[in-house]
Amino acid sequence: MIRASLIAACLLLWWFPSLAEEAAPLPGTAPLTWEGDIASRLVDGVDRFLLRELENSIQRRAEHWDRDGASPEAYDKSIEPNRKRLRHVLGVRDARVPFEGLELLGTTREPALVGRGEGFRVFAVRWPAFGDVHAEGLLLTPIDREPAADVIAVPDADLTPEAIAGLVEGVPPESQYARRLAESGCRVLVPMLINRKLEKRNGRANLTSREYLYRPAFELGRHLIGYELQKIFAGVDWFEKEAGEGDPRIGVVGWGEGGLLALYAAALDTRIDAALVSGYFDSRQNIWQEPLDRNAYGLLEQFGDAELASMIAPRSLVIEAARGPELTLPSEGGAPARLATPGLAAVKKEVERATKLTPSSLVPAPWPELTVSGEGEGDFTSPAALEAFLRGLSPDAALMELGPAPQFLLSKFDSKRRHARQMHEIDRHNQDLLSESPYVRAEFMKKLDTGSLDKYRESVEWYRDYFRNETIGCFDIEKLPPNPRSRKAYDEPKWTGYEVVLDVFPDVIAYGILCVPKDIPAGERRPVVVCQHGLEGRPQDVVTGDHRAYHDFASKLAERGFVTFAPQNLYIFKDRFRTLQRKANPIKKTLFSVIVPQHQQIVAWLSSLEMVDPERIGFYGLSYGGKSAMRIPPLVPEYKLSICSADFNEWVWKNASTRAPYSYVWTGEYEIFEFDLGSTFNYAEMAALICPRPFMVERGHFDGVSSDEAVAYEFAKVRNLYQARLGIGDRVEIEWFVGPHTINGKGTFAFLHKHLDWPPPGGE
Repeated sequence: MIRASLIAACLLLWWFPSLAEEAAPLPGTAPLTWEGDIASRLVDGVDRFLLRELENSIQRRAEHWDRDGASPEAYDKSIEPNRKRLRHVLGVRDARVPFEGLELLGTTREPALVGRGEGFRVFAVRWPAFGDVHAEGLLLTPIDREPAADVIAVPDADLTPEAIAGLVEGVPPESQYARRLAESGCRVLVPMLINRKLEKRNGRANLTSREYLYRPAFELGRHLIGYELQKIFAGVDWFEKEAGEGDPRIGVVGWGEGGLLALYAAALDTRIDAALVSGYFDSRQNIWQEPLDRNAYGLLEQFGDAELASMIAPRSLVIEAARGPELTLPSEGGAPARLATPGLAAVKKEVERATKLTPSSLVPAPWPELTVSGEGEGDFTSPAALEAFLRGLSPDAALMELGPAPQFLLSKFDSKRRHARQMHEIDRHNQDLLSESPYVRAEFMKKLDTGSLDKYRESVEWYRDYFRNETIGCFDIEKLPPNPRSRKAYDEPKWTGYEVVLDVFPDVIAYGILCVPKDIPAGERRPVVVCQHGLEGRPQDVVTGDHRAYHDFASKLAERGFVTFAPQNLYIFKDRFRTLQRKANPIKKTLFSVIVPQHQQIVAWLSSLEMVDPERIGFYGLSYGGKSAMRIPPLVPEYKLSICSADFNEWVWKNASTRAPYSYVWTGEYEIFEFDLGSTFNYAEMAALICPRPFMVERGHFDGVSSDEAVAYEFAKVRNLYQARLGIGDRVEIEWFVGPHTINGKGTFAFLHKHLDWPPPGGE
């Protein structure tokens, strides 16, 4: 039966030889037999790869720690490098502002005294934090007695200070933790947090208030978490100043987002003697599903919640398994996300990990102390948790019985104006950082030596390594053999096109279309142009169909005699690819941490082909492909030139400005932000990593990516480097043309012919 089938198949191919030729692989490759959408398969594979790397991060963290449990002092010294790294990750960088006392916020109509409770008074206050940014909230002070302890009580982002102080509804009385601590004789400072209100920003993307402020801060090396921590630390500064020569007992307590901040604050600030973390503690392996404002670049490289807890030892730490904030955020321009109550089993497992990480010689057993409210899903911040917190904070503090409801003295209460002030101050601080960022980058780049080309090549390597490891992120994984598979997909008069798949990492492939001119004589080696599509694009879009943006530039270059390769990049399928960035960021990686090794594999395979000259391979990308042109060639030296089309601009400004109409702050590209570019690499600095190789910009006057002025401003810095400082101005160009977001294919084609040393057709 099998023999009969083989004979029938051979006869069929003898009668219809075109069927065999149609799917014939490129010589030297195995047949590509996959069916379905290979681009979808590529994205799914990278998803599996990143989820696996996220899970593996737990075991890898140990290499970053060297805990010394000989004494509390030795322990603090041994983990100081980790604290330094955590401050960097969270953007805790700006100097705090010294101040003498809290400001009482009152007017001739509304006094600063806003409430009275059992044995305490409540004042509306604010205090300087950093730059021109203040914290605002409430101060609850005991009446006619010295405070038993000082506490910063941090509400969830969607709770006001008044709610946890018992002045307004929203929290059950027994869980109004600012009020309960004040009734128990503590002086309590309650900062307000930026909320999660969803609204269209600039009439465009539907973002929470927190994501809106997070986006530019992240680009500028800061973080909303870091900003709110600084407000807490400024409160600790005041408590310490108030104590004078005495020994202050300072605690921090929070629920939900407040629990997050309490955990980070106690981990970073050893002046905090005790912490209570309620409704938050968990494994952070699913941080990519949480609101985007919790995304911290490189966090899970060293820190899960257990590692953060271990940094608090030997000070008191109470973890409460309780109901946390629960919400779902839609994908309407902002990052889709959800918050759910941490499962009790997961909380216990992470607490157990924290116990194992912490030297037993430093802490009593059990440490940290775990309390459970309603099987882990009860009302937040229970009396039992508050009692445990006070025991660890001060021997003079004990939880008192719940008193009568506090009296709210304000005739009118509008938290919106206070929130708007806080939003404005943080936004203004971000914009001030943006205006200063060119000077910060100039200081960062000052080690670059332009005295000669040799000195330049030597000095730029430090920056290339920094870009690779700190900005883009690099997987320390050996690439697989490429195992090339292919099939013929196009048979045009002047060229033949093949679909090609290469292996890169486990579950990670590279895929694209190779176009080979038909007129290559035996033994001749041709230059190659790698032609990169943009957002939501496919390799086929740059080959045929005359797409309005690409105009078949890969096949047109093949008709001119170039070998071309059009890779499928990761930026396709909207949230499916954008969440890849979210999975990569916590382990100090980005989309380009995968894309760069894909291109390394592509270039290595291209170089092995008999018709390819490995010394003449160039990169040409449009839009998101233009973003690729700024990030891939710096790390793939086999690319002998790079052309950035329809993307080059003042990139940091485009990502961080809340004034520019071109800004990404209010668009749907929530994955586009890269941590700390404001302090390191704008597009001029990225171009410096391509230099002294040829570099070109293709710019349509009516391209909505940016303004001509912003493009010219950034390109002028590149031109200055090539022409004025290194004397190689013939290697850098910009072509302006009257047109939109598209391949123009005039000056860029000439640039390719010139620098890849291939004569243009017809004597152009």
